[in-house]
Amino acid sequence: MPSVAVARIGELDLPDRLYPALPRWLTQIGAALLCVGAGGLLRILINVIAPGSAVFVLLLPMIMVATLFARWQAGLLTAAISITYSFYYIYLPNPTSAVAPSMTLFAISVAALITIILAEVFRRAVRQASAERDRQIDDRDLMLAEFEHRVKNNFAIVASMLDIQRRRAGDTPAGEALSAAMMRVDSIARAHRHLYRDGRGSEVNTKDYLEDLCATLSDALLLRGGVTLDCDIDSAPIQRDHAVSIGLIVNELVTNAAKHAFGGRERGAINVSWKRRPEGGWRLTVADDGVGLPPGPQPARKDGGLGQRLIEAFAHQAGGTLTTDSDKTGTHVMMDVPD
Repeated sequence: MPSVAVARIGELDLPDRLYPALPRWLTQIGAALLCVGAGGLLRILINVIAPGSAVFVLLLPMIMVATLFARWQAGLLTAAISITYSFYYIYLPNPTSAVAPSMTLFAISVAALITIILAEVFRRAVRQASAERDRQIDDRDLMLAEFEHRVKNNFAIVASMLDIQRRRAGDTPAGEALSAAMMRVDSIARAHRHLYRDGRGSEVNTKDYLEDLCATLSDALLLRGGVTLDCDIDSAPIQRDHAVSIGLIVNELVTNAAKHAFGGRERGAINVSWKRRPEGGWRLTVADDGVGLPPGPQPARKDGGLGQRLIEAFAHQAGGTLTTDSDKTGTHVMMDVPD
């Protein structure tokens, strides 16, 4: 952490930061005068405790600060003003050393020059490293944009192929299976799209992702009539792979509820929520107010129970624990996910 802070200081170039509002030379003069003034105030405080001692002790830090923030010109100006003032108005009236004044002045000047050179070399090295880092970030962003474009096209191609086959299959079990496959592909595509849109590298924001997914499911499953889909999602960054698994679980559960929960009913509601648990972790809930699951063993479905197996597999991939409650008032499926 200290090295990062020092690097950040080296990146702060006041002449460039304030230009063109202020000319660079004016910024450098201002920075030098500020450093000289700060050194003078500290010198006054030291004189209160130890009058006349360590006359030149504050010169080098002030010179270094001026050079780091406003380049070597500001450091040189700070050195010239501070050494002249300290030497003629503090050191000569009260010499604290047996060394000749000329030798003292020479030694302090050499030390100041070395400080300026080292600080300037460090500043330029940090600036160069920062420029290289920015270039690499730009290259990475370009590559990610190209990769996102290719992934989006690939998902679109897969969805188009599935849609063509679905249309050919018509209203048959094969057509229903292809429709379900299309929605699964779309759920994965949305997770990847939000991954790049959020710009977090490997995380997806649950609120944006799941709300977008719910809106799509509502349109795809024709829920804008008597059956509604509500979404109550807290914002949380989650890993990409977990986001895909959670999105696919929501896709499967909402699809199942839309198809099977409201048999013989014209109205109903499906609720999707993602909330922080008081004891830690998160809870995904998909609930409906439908007829509930019939008691006893469930009859085999046309897909051979593929949807349920997928839900369990996705829950395992997300590290979640599934719980299902069902009665005549509806079905609640909950998945608890640790942080």
